[in-house]
Amino acid sequence: MAREEEGPPVGQHLLGPHVVGQRVVVRRLLPGATGPSGGPAMTDLLGTCLAWEPSTAEEPGHCVVQPDAGGAPVRIDLADLVSGKPVPPRPSVRQRVSAREAEGRALVLWPDADTEPLGEWVLRCDPAPVGRAFKRSGSALAIGDPGTDLDDAAARVVAWYAARDRDPLAQVETGSEVDAHLTAAGWTEVAGGASYFQLGSVARALRAASRRTAPPDADQLVLHEDGQRASVELVRDGRVVAGGRAAYDGDWLGVHALGMEPSLRRRGLASAITAELLDWGAAHGATTVWLHVEVDNDPALALYEGLGLRTHHALRYLAPGPWDPQRGVVGQA
Repeated sequence: MAREEEGPPVGQHLLGPHVVGQRVVVRRLLPGATGPSGGPAMTDLLGTCLAWEPSTAEEPGHCVVQPDAGGAPVRIDLADLVSGKPVPPRPSVRQRVSAREAEGRALVLWPDADTEPLGEWVLRCDPAPVGRAFKRSGSALAIGDPGTDLDDAAARVVAWYAARDRDPLAQVETGSEVDAHLTAAGWTEVAGGASYFQLGSVARALRAASRRTAPPDADQLVLHEDGQRASVELVRDGRVVAGGRAAYDGDWLGVHALGMEPSLRRRGLASAITAELLDWGAAHGATTVWLHVEVDNDPALALYEGLGLRTHHALRYLAPGPWDPQRGVVGQA
């Protein structure tokens, strides 16, 4: 996920020869590349460290990482490392599902979205989004085999969204063959969309959330149920000031759109809302919980780590040209 942001100086990380054979997450510079806002670009890589060669007087050091997403091992110069650390291995059956199968669970979140299959890809367009538009419901799920060559698949994506007067977006697994091919073809990363797909046990997460001290507002949370979907809201003076949504697909529960007004943060309300949604999902037979969380949302990452969720894969969004948050694809009619 190429991105531009302030971070620790290059070389400050928790990596070294001791991580060979371990699963790691690495953030590195992309020499010569420019980030979405014009600064130096970085990219994240999740995989297993295969080798670590320290620097010598004759040549610079490097490490080699085998991406979880598959493909060839990636050699990284140690001078380009920005940050990194060991992460837990995939411990369970649920963590061993493919990224395509996992992402396919998100389709239940937007039942009214227009969809069309392209091999294993899915073209998605929410015709009438309520509130803020979600990239997931307005992008092509470009993970897996599209059933045609990637150049043709990309052209079909562009044409499909143009026919609906929408800017084309592709949701790709970071570091995958599709990601690399589209990037080489000139597609660029959309700022603000890089995220992790995290998985966990509903029972474990519910126990952890329930052990936390409930905030004073917890008894004012209201659950609304609509078939396979539910929402939890906190309403004050006739307006929603906090809430979250969930939907189940078989025994998988997806949690999303968790948010609240700034004055209500850091009071345990997010845990209380999550617990309500988990309890609802458990009552409908859900055993696995999943969600997307942006890579730079440190409070949310800490919350979900405390609930036992672990990163399965990383995602980002690509557009076929420079992307403006207000205008979409620059230069496209």
